[in-house]
Amino acid sequence: MCFVVQKHWAGRLHYDFRLELGGTLKSWAIPKGPSLDPKDKRMAVQVEDHPIAYASFEGTIPPKQYGAGKVIVWDSGFWTPIGDGEAGLRAGNLKFELRGHKLHGRWVLVRINSERVGKSEKQPPWLLIKEKDSFARPSSEFSVVDELADSVMTQAFSDRLTQSKAGIPLGATKSELPTALAPQLATLAQDVPKNPQGWIFEVKFDGYRLLTRIAGTSAKDIRLFTRNGNDWTSKLASLQQAIASLKLPIGWYDGEVVVTDQRGLPDFGALQACFESGRTQEMVLYLFDLPYFAGHDLRACPLDARRAALSQILKTAEPGSASDRVRFSEEFAADPVSLITSACKLGLEGLVAKRRDSPYVSRRSTDWVKLKCGQRQEFVVGGFTDPQGSRSGFGALLLGVFNGTDSLQYVGNVGTGFDARTLTEIKGKLDTIARTKNPFAADSKIEGKPHWVKPCLVAEVSFGEWTSAGRIRHGVFHSLRTDKEAKLIMRETAINLARTHTPRAARPPASPLPDKLRVTHPDRIIDASTGTAKIDLLRYYGLVSELMMDHLKGRPVSLVRAPAGVGGELFFQKHLDTDALAGIRAFDPALTVDHAALMEVISRQGLLSAAQWNMVEIHTVNASRPSLARPDRMVLDLDPGEGVPWRQVQEAARLVHAFLMQLGLAAFLKTSGGKGLHIVLPLRRVHGWETVKGFSQAIVLHLARTIPQRFVGKSGPRNRVGKIFVDYLRNGAAATTVCAWSARARPGLGISVPVAWSELDSLRGADHWNVRTALQRLDQGNLPWSGYKAAAQTLSAAMKTMNYTPTNTI
Repeated sequence: MCFVVQKHWAGRLHYDFRLELGGTLKSWAIPKGPSLDPKDKRMAVQVEDHPIAYASFEGTIPPKQYGAGKVIVWDSGFWTPIGDGEAGLRAGNLKFELRGHKLHGRWVLVRINSERVGKSEKQPPWLLIKEKDSFARPSSEFSVVDELADSVMTQAFSDRLTQSKAGIPLGATKSELPTALAPQLATLAQDVPKNPQGWIFEVKFDGYRLLTRIAGTSAKDIRLFTRNGNDWTSKLASLQQAIASLKLPIGWYDGEVVVTDQRGLPDFGALQACFESGRTQEMVLYLFDLPYFAGHDLRACPLDARRAALSQILKTAEPGSASDRVRFSEEFAADPVSLITSACKLGLEGLVAKRRDSPYVSRRSTDWVKLKCGQRQEFVVGGFTDPQGSRSGFGALLLGVFNGTDSLQYVGNVGTGFDARTLTEIKGKLDTIARTKNPFAADSKIEGKPHWVKPCLVAEVSFGEWTSAGRIRHGVFHSLRTDKEAKLIMRETAINLARTHTPRAARPPASPLPDKLRVTHPDRIIDASTGTAKIDLLRYYGLVSELMMDHLKGRPVSLVRAPAGVGGELFFQKHLDTDALAGIRAFDPALTVDHAALMEVISRQGLLSAAQWNMVEIHTVNASRPSLARPDRMVLDLDPGEGVPWRQVQEAARLVHAFLMQLGLAAFLKTSGGKGLHIVLPLRRVHGWETVKGFSQAIVLHLARTIPQRFVGKSGPRNRVGKIFVDYLRNGAAATTVCAWSARARPGLGISVPVAWSELDSLRGADHWNVRTALQRLDQGNLPWSGYKAAAQTLSAAMKTMNYTPTNTI
């Protein structure tokens, strides 16, 4: 987990000490800054949590904004709790170890007894204390805040990173060489970084990822591993000998093994041919990172520092006849748009961009991104078709992706890119894994008479585009991959770098609450199970207000108020009282269905006003301006009865989704924040309320008849024991559904969050996220409903398929 110390000139100089925990940055303001002297007990005032994305902010917060003043990243790195971090935080005795550029070793945060400081203290005071270890130093000899006053992100500081003894970067910590290491993986991006000076750009090698562990001076001390941890040393004996001849220091070296063509460009087909023939002496290993080196863990060091150390090692390596087979992956210093254009013209797969200041993490990260020349990824082979005409072997491979589920989703086929040799070789592999059962999901709609195979082969395919139905067009086969596990193959979705990375000089996230908002009884506990106070709920709504307004504007709302907190009496309010609330107005009576004074939230201020007025939940109707006579969405609420486990709710959602897809209906998913899941269908305004409600009931009754062991068609606790009622009553003219991003008035304060269907199996429950952990979701920059408005549809074709006769279609 990361930590950061930001030096902050706001009114007076102080240091903001932040630890990543529970999906947020737990934060303390330290007036004098940290001290390496265990005798110094530095006051640390706990302040509000911050988004993890804020950890990289440097710049100037404008005047009249919260925290106005200059901010620099004074230190950053990793931290490890000693014991249970969450428990230590709650108990007021948090012990931990830091691995930063300036701060290292063991530390403790101790909360001061509230009785001594006064019960009215709104920001709990703590003490930050350095524990006695090899990193402790008397303050009379060394002041870390005075001697190392500058930002760790400046070029001057970066230049110092490799000037320590033995070429070991500053910030490295002593460590035994681990026996295994999972690599950092890159995320597909749809655009180049907006601030290229903060990134390095390398060739995206068309080869196999290879991690090299060197534990000694002889060849037998060198082991070569794939990205999945498979030991390929025996397959790469000649490369093992080549690495041994260089006499490289002990460490873990990250790179990619390739075979180049006559132009010196990576050729994946040639690489596979070398493996098959055993001609591994033609392979070249490009190294680009150094997570461990000479008894030190370098993962917390910035990428620039790790690469500088790696470059120096290779420059001073023992020369030999095989030295050209191990090369340093050079950085390209040019405009990234020109680079990607040149790479594509040369026939390269693309580029990899990496943040210069990023640590090394054993997971997929947006600090490393792939910039591809075209659409290209791996797919799972689930079957094949017969050849036509004079072609031998097979006609096309049937392709799918798992997306983290056990269900293989069909995405189309590929029939080009094969020659006579590959047709014969692949057909031989297909025959050995033949099966009679279709491995694809039930809604796949595969035409013809295909042959099925065990879904274990992985094919790399380039293609023109994804269709709206989730199929690939104009696919071209490139190769079978043996270094990637079929179960891990998902559809790659390109991220927007502008949304996931904030430039160094950009403005920080806005304060969750406006300065002029008056909050009464901010410390009143509204959820005893988590200790969440009223001010915490307001801060949450301040953070998600912009997202919520997309679901609130122009739509009548109802509020669930909890003056006594969760567990107390709740008030469900649909009408606007005489009390005036800023940002909330009465809905136009001429547009209402059967209520004359419904409410409408017209701004972020209205959401905060409602929360200040003890609102916990906010619900919306299924229609919006300009007319409430026709709903613009249909909601199916999966409501589990007593004794239904969560996995059965997930299964039910998949079944409902599959049925809706058979009807040709687009559907979107969100957690309810309570017990179940909501499936939302965007509609064009062509059907009346009775038609939509009636058709939704027809769907529910069909599910209950078809799968009675899972679904029930009638509500009521007795009917739902061990089963799920898909609540169609949400589609009545006066009915409401909890709004996306709303909190729920239940212990834990779960929240209703839009999710992608591919995320369904990873959800731990309907309250997967709550008010305290919402930043985990917000930091992902995930917009799974980005295509919601464009997916608006009619129900006419689906009703015809089900032989349903509408009563009042307009």
